[in-house]
Amino acid sequence: MKRKLAAVAVLSATALLTGVVQVSTAAVADPAPQSQGAKQRADLIALANGQAGKVAHALALGGQEQLVAKDAVVDADGTRHLRYERTFAGLPVLGGDLVVHQKADGSTTSVDKATGATIALPSLTPQIPADKAADQATGAVQSTVGIAADKDESPLTAVHQTGKAELVVWATDGSPRLAYRTTVEGERADGTPSRQLLVTDAASGEVLSSHEQVRTAAGTGKGVFVGSVPLTTTQSGSSYQLKDATRGGQATYTLKGKTSGSGTLVANTTNSFGNGLSSNSESAAVDAQYGAAVTWDFYKNTFGRNGIKNNGVGATSRVHYGSNYVNAFWDDSCFCMTYGDGSGNTHPLTELDVAGHEMSHGVTSATANLNYSGESGGLNEATSDIFGTMVEFYANLPSDKPDYLIGELININGDGTPLRYMDKPSKDGASADYWSSTVGNKDVHYSSGVANHFFYLLAEGSGAKTINGVSYNSPTSNGSTLAGIGRDKAAQIWYRALTTYFTSTTNYAGARTGTLKAAADLYGASSAEYSAVAATWAAVNVN
Repeated sequence: MKRKLAAVAVLSATALLTGVVQVSTAAVADPAPQSQGAKQRADLIALANGQAGKVAHALALGGQEQLVAKDAVVDADGTRHLRYERTFAGLPVLGGDLVVHQKADGSTTSVDKATGATIALPSLTPQIPADKAADQATGAVQSTVGIAADKDESPLTAVHQTGKAELVVWATDGSPRLAYRTTVEGERADGTPSRQLLVTDAASGEVLSSHEQVRTAAGTGKGVFVGSVPLTTTQSGSSYQLKDATRGGQATYTLKGKTSGSGTLVANTTNSFGNGLSSNSESAAVDAQYGAAVTWDFYKNTFGRNGIKNNGVGATSRVHYGSNYVNAFWDDSCFCMTYGDGSGNTHPLTELDVAGHEMSHGVTSATANLNYSGESGGLNEATSDIFGTMVEFYANLPSDKPDYLIGELININGDGTPLRYMDKPSKDGASADYWSSTVGNKDVHYSSGVANHFFYLLAEGSGAKTINGVSYNSPTSNGSTLAGIGRDKAAQIWYRALTTYFTSTTNYAGARTGTLKAAADLYGASSAEYSAVAATWAAVNVN
């Protein structure tokens, strides 16, 4: 199903030593005076909620519709971008999200809406009772037992819990109707937990949407990746813990082979963790804690973002998940990053760009919340590839030289090739280099190729070149030659578009519009950067 971004509505209204990892308890410099503190963010959310009524009236929403503030961004000049979720008669409206853009004086200039459809339901009484809807949702998931949606996903083997069916309004496809939202939990053959969110029509029981909430990055590793790095720890009595108070209390726990629970906080008495070998249970924990720290620092020092949710709270990392588990995943429900130990429990999946990729799913969830299917799903996956790559460049480790290859050290294919290539995505045999009308039908890991290619071209330009010892040769769909504006500017443009203009239903056309707006905001509408964004989208056939 193709997602569309509604037209903009304009309102007239208002760092390595061999051996033991040396760990310091000293706070690591964490400059970012522009970042929002928890109180400031709360004040902005309160401001947005205070204006919700007026905004709803200006948008001519119906009397049964209300707006609830989700996020707020304020530019240096006072320009405000208020992100809202919508309800109808008290029911959540899926696909009803919007972003209101205001001048410093509070006057509204434009609105980006996930759907432009008018919500007017003939009845709020479902024809199917909630318990039957829950059973139907469970049945739909059970029918996929033994089947994998794509080659990167392990088959579902069990469904062991069904969440309560919640009445909602489905508006994502532009045809609002009464529906149920149900969470069905289970487990996959490789031990990955499954939490599928299904939306079913409240009249017919038809499955309108289904996506996996546990985002995974399949692969096998070759040991510990980051080498000797500094860590910030917490001393408790005679014990030192992998818990970082300078980064929102983010901490690393060991599950000791279990697949549930919070695990045990990694700690010892020497304030030195691991020895760089996977046979030492602390070595994977060092990778995980460092990966979380550098991801935090990247977002804060690059964008002023104070944690994944921008609320100053650090995420949890869990290592040694299951047995022979060849995977890693981010889960919003526990706000945690989880790593398996790989084949034979000797190859932990703790590579740096895996950490940055998965935790960036959390950033997307907290902002645009791009639907995990169709073109918006491709943009969701690409966002994680883009920022996972940028985390790798930010860390600039000798043991993991930054590049535009995704998962290049985990050797998922068994022949030394990476999971994905940003310079020419089709080199993986499945990803799209350019947009076409059928790209949204691909698995999201492959439809992401269009945006990954866009980002590489925008940052580095087209043609043959070598970066950090890796050779690239990036083509364009229209034969154009692009120079590139640098990865730092490209990342700023993508982040602003994600947090300020993208909505849950943004597709590639909408991404073009959003990034052009972002470039204009950051560098000016007549800037070389703005022109480069336009030319680069044309180079991947998004016009």
